Amino acid sequence: MKPTLSPRTILPLVSVMFLAAIFAGGDGRAQAPAPAQAPPPPTAATASPEPKLGSTVFTLSQLPVEKRPNGVRRAVLDAPTATVDRLHTHITTLNPGEKSGEPRLHVQEEVIIVTEGTVTAHFDGQKREAPAGSVIFFQSNAVTFLENAGAKPATYYVVYYHTPLTPKG
Repeated sequence: MKPTLSPRTILPLVSVMFLAAIFAGGDGRAQAPAPAQAPPPPTAATASPEPKLGSTVFTLSQLPVEKRPNGVRRAVLDAPTATVDRLHTHITTLNPGEKSGEPRLHVQEEVIIVTEGTVTAHFDGQKREAPAGSVIFFQSNAVTFLENAGAKPATYYVVYYHTPLTPKG
């Protein structure tokens, strides 16, 4: 039986990968917490920060569908959390032969989980096939895009995050 990913199996996988990325250093070892610092005094810019994302469930059937020329996109979340400046997830379905967009530089790291079809991951002049069940990782400052390499729609989940170490710009 061919393994498939569903929202039920993807979320635990994404959670583990997300936590590993946050708590692992460049050498894969856990990093010691930063020393505690006094919070800056409130200013106009910090007076009313965006609310932090709390525990919740996002049901696929209840996510709004945004039709695009290359397929459809479902926004899942885009907010700060208790440990990252910004956590973003969306689900894209690319039509056969379509690209996610033109190659562009992404300052943040990205994890992409392919759940249906096959995509070609293009990054920094390289390309690799990623069939359903594959996990793609794009490092910070990579020039990337995805392309549906198959004859049927390809669906993938994108998770990225911004931390204080994420390059600005």
